[in-house]
Amino acid sequence: MAATVLDGKRLARQIENELKHRVARIRRSTGGRIPVLATILVGDDPASATYVRMKGNACKRVGMDSSRILLPEETTTRELLAEIDRLNDDPRVHGILLQHPVPGHVDERACFDRISTGKDVDGVTAHGFGLMAMGASAYGAATPAGIMKLLSHYQIPLEGRNAVVVGRSPILGKPMAMMLLNANATVTICHSRTRNLSCIVRAADIVVGAVGRREFIRADWISDNAVIIDAGYHPGSVGDVELSAVVRRCAAYTPVPGGVGPMTITTLIAQTVESAEVDAAGPGPAPANERG
Repeated sequence: MAATVLDGKRLARQIENELKHRVARIRRSTGGRIPVLATILVGDDPASATYVRMKGNACKRVGMDSSRILLPEETTTRELLAEIDRLNDDPRVHGILLQHPVPGHVDERACFDRISTGKDVDGVTAHGFGLMAMGASAYGAATPAGIMKLLSHYQIPLEGRNAVVVGRSPILGKPMAMMLLNANATVTICHSRTRNLSCIVRAADIVVGAVGRREFIRADWISDNAVIIDAGYHPGSVGDVELSAVVRRCAAYTPVPGGVGPMTITTLIAQTVESAEVDAAGPGPAPANERG
């Protein structure tokens, strides 16, 4: 039986069509207001600029607005924090995205954690991560949350299955592991320094490549009928998994490109729309705001 292709591009289009209707309802209920995603880009990294532009285009496709804040490379941590404070206090802004990575002299974690939990639609704050890990209401980190939507859409069973996440970054590997755990999978977190990594991966029903290294996970590490989630992307349209050598014997896989990437952007947009829906519904308990 041929492997199931977990087509993130196709699912993202479906979700965007649903989001158009939700944005239209928000516009009607608020007298014309629409969701706004504010994106902050510090410096002139070409790849980051491309990602920000892609997110802005996705906003347009669903009828939202995006506000691009471009800051010079020499921006200090204090200046970036002040910009985040301004956006936190702007009632027109429903979501805030600080494009990763920021220049090395900026305290990225302090800046991430300055974002109001209610506007943390990219799921990057430590407070939001804690809420998510405890099963409480929070916007999940966009890439792993998008992966979970993809798994759910294709009805990939998770409960009781052995899942191995290779990678431990705070915005991908760690939240991915917690989301799988919350779905009752049995989760092992590995990384580039894990001993006997191939043996651990070989025992997995679900393999998530989130290590950020080109084809780091070899095809012969992966057992037959495993589900492969490749969250990496590198030049030459390859990911973190040696995918071409295993697609004929796995149960399901995310293509690279066209798998995880489109779901990341769509999830970011969907969570911004959700934030706007909460705002449109009227005042409720104020979200926690980690300003330190």
